[in-house]
Amino acid sequence: MRTAYRNEISSSKIKYLQQYMPELSQEEIKEIVNEISISELLEGWDSLSSEETLKIFLNMDPSRRLDLFNSLSNPEQEKLLEVLSVENVRMLLKEMEPDDLADFIQSVSPEVRKSVWQNLSDEAKRETLFLLRFDEDDAAGLMTPRYLAIRSTITVAQAINFIRKGTAEVETIYYIYVVDRLKRLMGVVSLRRLLSSPDDRVIEDIMQRETITVREDTDQEEVAKILQTYDLIALPVVDHYNRLLGIITIDDVLDVIQDEQTEDVYKMGAMGGSPERYLDSSIWKLVRKRIPWLIILLILGTVTTNVVHHYESLILGAAFLFIFMPVITQTGGNSGNQSTTLMVRGLATGEIHFRNIGKIIIKEILVGIMMGLCTGAVIMIRSFFLPPGVDITQAITIGVALAFVVLFSTLIGALAPLVFHRLGLDPTVMSAPLIATVIDVCGLTIYFETARLLLGL
Repeated sequence: MRTAYRNEISSSKIKYLQQYMPELSQEEIKEIVNEISISELLEGWDSLSSEETLKIFLNMDPSRRLDLFNSLSNPEQEKLLEVLSVENVRMLLKEMEPDDLADFIQSVSPEVRKSVWQNLSDEAKRETLFLLRFDEDDAAGLMTPRYLAIRSTITVAQAINFIRKGTAEVETIYYIYVVDRLKRLMGVVSLRRLLSSPDDRVIEDIMQRETITVREDTDQEEVAKILQTYDLIALPVVDHYNRLLGIITIDDVLDVIQDEQTEDVYKMGAMGGSPERYLDSSIWKLVRKRIPWLIILLILGTVTTNVVHHYESLILGAAFLFIFMPVITQTGGNSGNQSTTLMVRGLATGEIHFRNIGKIIIKEILVGIMMGLCTGAVIMIRSFFLPPGVDITQAITIGVALAFVVLFSTLIGALAPLVFHRLGLDPTVMSAPLIATVIDVCGLTIYFETARLLLGL
């Protein structure tokens, strides 16, 4: 292969392929394609034509094709399926895990869904129909029905022989589940425990009877917490009769964690809707996500005009108060957002609970006092150097008022998510934007009342 071409590959492999693909042999294309990481392919995928994506995909190692396909967005997956031959589509679908296949079928257009369904094997159709019975946001929607299950009466040697035969068909072999004749979960045996036990030992003697499980309707966010808390590789899903339905593996939950975090960020930014790639979203979808809360916050924000109007005579008598209004509201909002972020994150990870509210109040009061004193001192000193300049009494007034606003904002920012969570409301929805608006209204009231008392107006 040309040395000059090799140098170009190191700088931009995708562009290199686009430019020289017609001149390269299939062996050269295959070599280059398999040198490019999946993340690099995804980064440059949008710039490729349908012909180029087809050629790249077909020249990838079979083991990497599925990884790439699962990483593409739904529109990109549909475009790729349109240019693949029927045989290649069947091979791709055959390699997909049942849970991934069910998710894919649910997310594509009806036309693509029909085409995909026609190319599935009978076994894949049975597995897919079984998984499609469940809500995709629940535990059963994440599980795979491919797992290793044995009876408690067999020996270790028999179990190992069974595992050797079934390894290729299951998603993980780290845990082997023990069930009775009705498929009710009796216990679990780790692969390590199995391999370290004598061949003639009965499974019933070495299995762990107390097994961590989730019900089929457990929310996916709760599933992610359980896997993280107990540091599990897989988690069994059972029905209300304790029958084993499937297992959830850690790689499936990683996607859930990312989606849940994205959804929480959307909510904290006052945006509705489920997580979706920005570039795949239409203008109308983006507007729909943002506008409802924006209008609500706009209406709530107009309450501040009522507060300002109420203290109009005070402002006319001490015009400097008007100048420092933005500083007061911004600093109060920032301190409240800091507390809110800490509480929302603590609630999400399970570190913080409502029962800790007493400790939280004391801690946040002390934090609020210290931050209030620091910010109050800074604004007092800074106010002397801002036009038109203020006297010592006015500077003290601004500093004391800001200290009280910061204390109030810190406390409200910490308590609001806890109260919302206790009431069964999502603290991320009610958090940053809404609390910031409330802090603006209450903060201005505290500011003007403090000034009125200190100035005697």
